[in-house]
Amino acid sequence: MNRLNTRPLIKKCHQINQIKPHQQPQIPSNVASNQLIDSLSKSGRIDEARQLFDKMPERDEFTWNTMVAGYARLGRLNEAQKIFDETPIHSSVAWSSLISGYSRNGCGTEAFVLFWKMQVKGLRPTQYTLGSVLRACSNTAELLKGEQIHAHVVKTRFDDNVFVVTGLIDMYAKCERILEAEYLFMKVSDKKNHVLWSAMVTGYSQNGDGLRAIECFRDMRGEDVGTNQFTFPSVLTACAAMSAHVFGRQVHCCIIQSGFGVNVFVNSALVDMYAKCGDLHGAKRLLEDMEVDDVVAWNSLIVSYVRQGYGDEAVSLFKKMHSRGMKIDNFTYPSVLNSFSFTADVRNAKHIHCLIVKSGFEDYIIIGNALVDMYAKGGCLSSAFRVFHSMPECDVVSWTSLITGYAHHGSHVEALNLFCNMRTANIHPDQFIIASIFSSSAELTILAFGRQVHGNFIKSGLGSSLSVDNSLVTMYAKCGCLEEAHQVFDLMLLRNVVSWTALIVGYAQNGKGRESLLLYDRMIVSGTRPDYVTFVGLLFACSHAGLLKDGFRFFESMDNVYGISPGAEHYACMIDLLGRSGKISEAKDLLNKMTIKPDATLWKALLAACRMHGDIELAEMAAKNLFKLEPENAMPYVLLSNIYSSSSKWDDAARIRSLMKSKGVTKEPGCSWMEVNGKMQSFMAEDRNHPRMEEIYSKVEEIMIKIKKAGYVPDTNYSLHDMDKEAKERGLAYHSEKLAVAYGLLSLPSGAPIRIFKNLRVCGDCHTAIKFVSSVFQRRIILRDANCFHHFNEGLCSCGDYW
Repeated sequence: MNRLNTRPLIKKCHQINQIKPHQQPQIPSNVASNQLIDSLSKSGRIDEARQLFDKMPERDEFTWNTMVAGYARLGRLNEAQKIFDETPIHSSVAWSSLISGYSRNGCGTEAFVLFWKMQVKGLRPTQYTLGSVLRACSNTAELLKGEQIHAHVVKTRFDDNVFVVTGLIDMYAKCERILEAEYLFMKVSDKKNHVLWSAMVTGYSQNGDGLRAIECFRDMRGEDVGTNQFTFPSVLTACAAMSAHVFGRQVHCCIIQSGFGVNVFVNSALVDMYAKCGDLHGAKRLLEDMEVDDVVAWNSLIVSYVRQGYGDEAVSLFKKMHSRGMKIDNFTYPSVLNSFSFTADVRNAKHIHCLIVKSGFEDYIIIGNALVDMYAKGGCLSSAFRVFHSMPECDVVSWTSLITGYAHHGSHVEALNLFCNMRTANIHPDQFIIASIFSSSAELTILAFGRQVHGNFIKSGLGSSLSVDNSLVTMYAKCGCLEEAHQVFDLMLLRNVVSWTALIVGYAQNGKGRESLLLYDRMIVSGTRPDYVTFVGLLFACSHAGLLKDGFRFFESMDNVYGISPGAEHYACMIDLLGRSGKISEAKDLLNKMTIKPDATLWKALLAACRMHGDIELAEMAAKNLFKLEPENAMPYVLLSNIYSSSSKWDDAARIRSLMKSKGVTKEPGCSWMEVNGKMQSFMAEDRNHPRMEEIYSKVEEIMIKIKKAGYVPDTNYSLHDMDKEAKERGLAYHSEKLAVAYGLLSLPSGAPIRIFKNLRVCGDCHTAIKFVSSVFQRRIILRDANCFHHFNEGLCSCGDYW
């Protein structure tokens, strides 16, 4: 602020004090002092004004009012209030000055109390008093108080005062009552000035009605009303919201014609408009032409670069800001941190983090949240966790970033533990967290926990969202609860391709391939276009239902109808489908005709097909390719060894196991687990460590006796060791899934379904045995293996023995 030249006034005041009494001019002695106090206070030199005030032998109403206004204007409210309290006569001017000070400095409640005290004193408010108290209501969005002031405005007949009406329009707009604001605006007939028009344009823009804001600005220009620096940013914000690039350019022309082309405030709004309309080149050109570096404008462009996927450009712009010595604020850092989600540049990300610490911004919650989100999205979960725990305060955004990060990078157990900690901390989850928790529950197949979260979510009253509903459908489907999954799907108000695909895949994984195909037909009728994942689900369904003709139909339609190039997953499903159908040579031909290089997924599918049909030569070829692609993966060694064992080639089987051992490759042991009364129970083959193992083994013996009477015959082909028949049958009886079934029969109430999960593919003998158990013991058994769900009921399986 420029310092006013008050020397002449000081000299005049000094001269007056030196004049003898009989020489005093007729002008009162305090006039010059009042003028000087007024000049000093308006120039921000309130302490100098106070010194002069204290020395004055006499003070009039103007003197007191000037000091109250000066302190209030600078936000020194305690001193303003003290001077006000000492004032001999509380005029309307003094009241208005104090109310204005409280209002400008965010103390709306105090301003409102003062206003009513003024009424009690019987003083009539001025237009400036009403404008100040209305500003207080606007700043705090106090609609009820604003309406009370409106009633007072009508009673005191200020409802035709343009200044007061402008305050009312601003108040109603900020309280999201744009219709009331519009009504007041329309009532003013011939007194609409540029301030009133600007308030209406701003009101529309703030309430998200970009079209009306643009129309209002157009009408304003049609009335030939002048604009100001506040009108243009509001209409430019509306243009940005509407992506009205052409109109925005026209507004730009008006700005230049009106002489506001060099205004920093207006130029920042222009940069933001061009950037949000996708014209990043135009925005950058404007930014470079600005005479003053404005951090708001730079932030706008950085945010737009990030939103449109130009992370490198955002980082480059930030570096320019830093090199030019600009004052980087707490809005700049979150924007540039978001850019690292695209660049995956951990090194530079850590440099920015160091800069944040050095500049003292690490305690800002918005920056802490951005750091947690950046590290979590980049998979640096330990760094995200450290930042999270160093934050002085964490909100729901902080928890969401961390939990979502753990969930998206496969650390589902940690995600669920964090969720429980968040609830203990009394932080209420939002829709993003809920969607992540449903996804984690789906991956861990923790049905009971997922159901609890679903119930709490319904009780919370939070409105559902597409992501929550999609995750919920996926969770129930992956936990084998198709009825619940379909119920959620049917209740969805909005569905997209993810919704349909989740259900299609769910039915396919639960052994209902034909139902998957019917769902696909419904999806097409609904107008939803399938995507890459949809066809993975469809081909999986065809593979596991033996629908060879349908499989080829869908496979060919991918490229021919929808322009989707088949990927490794699609070819793997087709090779699996051909292999299961006994068409090994056709599977090999498809492998040779592929337009992409075979990966491990494809060779695994071919090797599994060879396991089913005993094609040793092709199995050896597939296994050798897998040895090269995934040297530490035990799967090809185990499958090839099993193929040799099934063909009684014990020496070859032993050779593969020896090769596997020499290379340090370890097989993942078969494990089955289940949730009973909120606790996880796990079992290994021939496990002896469970506390109830004696009961479990006794139950297994009982099961074997009963199902053999019903016709079960152990399939010793699935015993992969060279031993006698009795030993092979005994080994088969204690597979992990059979131990889990026995525990379920012992622990769960009669009639309750038994839900079991296994990390590997269920063996053929266990599959047959569990079918007999479901019939003999009249139990519904749901087994999810590494491949799909098996719903056993009354001696049948949903997979139709085709898995």
